[in-house]
Amino acid sequence: MKRSLKISIITVSFNSEKTIKDTIESVLSQTYNNIEYLIIDANSSDATIKIINSFGNKIDYFISESDNGIYDGMNKGIKQASGDVIGILNSDDIYENNYIIEEVVTSFLNNEKDILYGDLVYIDSKSNNLIRYWKSGFYNRKLLRMGWMLPHPTLFVRRDIYMKYGYYSDKLKSAADYEMMIRLLYKHECSAYYLAKVMVKMKTGGYSNKSIFNRIRGNKEDVMAWKLNGYSPSFLLRLYKPLTKVKQFLNRP
Repeated sequence: MKRSLKISIITVSFNSEKTIKDTIESVLSQTYNNIEYLIIDANSSDATIKIINSFGNKIDYFISESDNGIYDGMNKGIKQASGDVIGILNSDDIYENNYIIEEVVTSFLNNEKDILYGDLVYIDSKSNNLIRYWKSGFYNRKLLRMGWMLPHPTLFVRRDIYMKYGYYSDKLKSAADYEMMIRLLYKHECSAYYLAKVMVKMKTGGYSNKSIFNRIRGNKEDVMAWKLNGYSPSFLLRLYKPLTKVKQFLNRP
């Protein structure tokens, strides 16, 4: 019989009263029963903490304190997590169905990879209508050089990989997830498995896309992400990476 994997899921929150209940219920409703759920809150001033506390001991670990941004919160969660595999679900995201973690575990056990990822859809926060479909496709090292990226909320990483190669960079504000992918996939050539299905629904309004200013800064940080790993980014990176998003508005799952 194949052994069970313990899955740690981390949610980082800040003033998320409108969405955090759905996120928590999405995790707690998963059919897989060996899940450790951690919520790292950045000292919210709205009803977020009250909502989290209403779930009582169903949350395995909860802390609310000031931090240095969303990636600092993720790092706190990773350091606290005890699972074999770690996933991060943002406070305005939900899993596509109740069987996602079952499929994640099965895929890890059957394929013995370091990393797993899948597809994601963006939905309107009010109407829940589909806006964008992020179909990741199979990982290709050359495509990563041209700006390919996998959707971070679908990323699951073995805990020992984080312990070996480090946490999210505190030098970046909006592209630390991209830098992590470069570090793990490109620099250290960790093995990856593509679960070819929609895993997560993301409500619109994410940090890196909520303003033109943040998107411009994110574009600059994409270049910095390569430099932090000792590489010179492709000269087409700043052009190609934004263009990869265009087809997300045209594709449908």
